[in-house]
Amino acid sequence: MIRHLYKTYIHLLIAFFITGFCLAAYASDLAKEKRMKDQVADYVMDGDVILLKDGSHEFLSIYMEADEQPAKGAVIIIHGRGYHPNWPELVYPLRTGLPEYGWNTLSIQMPVLSNESSFYDYMKILPQSHPRMESAVYFLKQKGLKNIIILAHSCGVHMAFDWLHKNPAAGISAFIGVGMGSTDYGQPMLKPFALDDIKIPVLDIRGENDFPAVQRNAPRRMERIKRAGNPKSQQRVVAKSDHYFTDRGDDLLKEVTKWLDTLK
Repeated sequence: MIRHLYKTYIHLLIAFFITGFCLAAYASDLAKEKRMKDQVADYVMDGDVILLKDGSHEFLSIYMEADEQPAKGAVIIIHGRGYHPNWPELVYPLRTGLPEYGWNTLSIQMPVLSNESSFYDYMKILPQSHPRMESAVYFLKQKGLKNIIILAHSCGVHMAFDWLHKNPAAGISAFIGVGMGSTDYGQPMLKPFALDDIKIPVLDIRGENDFPAVQRNAPRRMERIKRAGNPKSQQRVVAKSDHYFTDRGDDLLKEVTKWLDTLK
């Protein structure tokens, strides 16, 4: 009997360590996040550096208010895989440009993994993005902002949409997905975005020269958007742009602001 209990204890102990190892292997690289924060925070010239909490850790965020107050609302900006809240190629033009059109912005750091991590690796840490989304929404609501938009790019779309789909009562007014459906080669999406379940307005926007998967699945995404039945939902394409909107950040900003104006 004692021998049996001892074996059971050993098996449970091994299972505990294996589970702990797996969770650690697929958790945000906090050391990498700190390096990003140290490299980015001191060089933020537009906006205020804010350290929000996800329950156990602080994460970098950048808040910027509209040129004219009261603002039309606030846009939470979610970067793509492995980047940061002040990424110059796409995030910076949006987070600093939207305030010129009357929108406050809050750009937040999402969980990151090592550089060699794949799309499927990131799919395993989607739940870790949820507390950060909740913290961002709470921060904005504490400032009295009720018209809150989520704008996410690339892998950030997977993170933001996963939270939004599971929290339909979170009080989000609209969702903007930039480069929706991006994956790694040989790693297709495990399931499509449940856009037909999202009743708020959705903007599905991509570059003319976006990744093949983003373009190939655009008609299917539009079918689901139409099934949701919101007349303000749209798909738009930014001419001459790649997935990262290289040198086309201002063009993306114009399309986003034009669509936001239709939500009045």
